[in-house]
Amino acid sequence: MIQGVLLAAGASTRFGADKLRQRLPDGRVIAGASAANLKAAVPRVLAVVRQGGEELAAILEASGCTVVYCERAREGMGESLACAIRATDAASGWLVALADMPWIRPETNARLAGMLADRGGIVAPIHQGLRGHPVGFDRTYLHALSALAGDRGARDVIKLNDGALRLLETDDPGVLQDIDTPLDLELHLGTLS
Repeated sequence: MIQGVLLAAGASTRFGADKLRQRLPDGRVIAGASAANLKAAVPRVLAVVRQGGEELAAILEASGCTVVYCERAREGMGESLACAIRATDAASGWLVALADMPWIRPETNARLAGMLADRGGIVAPIHQGLRGHPVGFDRTYLHALSALAGDRGARDVIKLNDGALRLLETDDPGVLQDIDTPLDLELHLGTLS
């Protein structure tokens, strides 16, 4: 079974506040929307939060996620991803999404999960020539992903296994729309004139 992984342990330093708990126009918080879109595509989603993130954890649990606290999350995304992989090491593969990307369509997540389940390897969406998120990995990459450390995410795993990467062409702009700053949020919501 493909395991959903939602990385929600970042510090939001560029945003200046907890961006994952900011509200969208529909009333949902960013992380809750991201979780719902992933959960609609894969039945099991593990969300990774940092120590002290109990409020965020409650939001993610209410969205249907299982939550794990990553003790070393402050060291970077690599630590958070490795924590998630080690916690779900029986999965046949992982679809790894970022909690600050609430506009990825559930059907995009489902198509990627299907590609991964059918043919394995590494899968990622591409929109207008740019590779986006989420990224899926089959069980072959268990050891490489569980050994990640520091702020180095899975980019190196992808680079070392470029021949295994299969891209899903999509018209979903959400695969490229992450929120790092308040300006990003305003631009994606179209609230700037």
